[in-house]
Amino acid sequence: MDKKTETSVAVVGLGLMGQALAAAFLKAGHRTTVWNRTTAKAEKLVAEGARLAPTVDAALASDLTIICLTDYDAVRELLDASDLDGTMLVNLTSGDSTQAREAALWAEKRGARYLDGAIMSLPPGIGTAEAVILHSGPESDFEAHRSTLEALGTLSYLGADHGLASLYDVAGLTMMWSVLNAWLQGTAMLRTAGVDAATYAPFAQQMAVGVAGWLPGYAEQIDKGSFTAETSALATDVRAMTHLIEESEALGVNAELPKLFKVIADRAIAAGHGGEQYPVLIEEFSKPA
Repeated sequence: MDKKTETSVAVVGLGLMGQALAAAFLKAGHRTTVWNRTTAKAEKLVAEGARLAPTVDAALASDLTIICLTDYDAVRELLDASDLDGTMLVNLTSGDSTQAREAALWAEKRGARYLDGAIMSLPPGIGTAEAVILHSGPESDFEAHRSTLEALGTLSYLGADHGLASLYDVAGLTMMWSVLNAWLQGTAMLRTAGVDAATYAPFAQQMAVGVAGWLPGYAEQIDKGSFTAETSALATDVRAMTHLIEESEALGVNAELPKLFKVIADRAIAAGHGGEQYPVLIEEFSKPA
């Protein structure tokens, strides 16, 4: 094991992710304390050098306390009776931006320093460069503990708004499910011609990478509010959407997803945007349902 560092760390909550976080701190040489309602989950970490806190309050005495529970309600329920004055909390519990902002106010009113975060990795990736950990809250607190938190992976500081980490996390889920659903649509279509998923996957991956390359230019159009059709007008894209719907239906494949694409695009065309480029749909996505 590496030589212990000056910073003491506590990890509160030892589900699969919490165990991975604690293991990463131990590997980096940090004096690591752990706490969990079910103490059996701490046994492997204790065998590797972690200290088991007898109470959650004992864990909070560390220089830095990482919380990773089921949800924000669980965090507040657990710590409601604790003295948080002077505690440095980093909450890596999953939730939404409103919950993150409310938790920050709750913690700060009780004298704690508070950073909110989101983990863009599965437990096996924690401690590697591939694990991206998002943080938001006071920059001074983030910088003060950056070197310690780097044991978990690649850090990304997003800003002082405590809700940003959760908001980025949810926005990332939008990307994930959209890409996966589009791939499944194409896979279902090609299976009707005897093409298996493994054969189609490299082509789909190439398409996804190519489309991702359009994002910076499209982002510039959105930020400027100018959608000049440099490559294709929305009215042209809608004709291709019609082909996709017709082909899906002819093959006996579910066409709900491509129909949704077209419904949104049709609304934008009805609003007079048919001659503009695809990112003009941001106007539709920005409206409530």
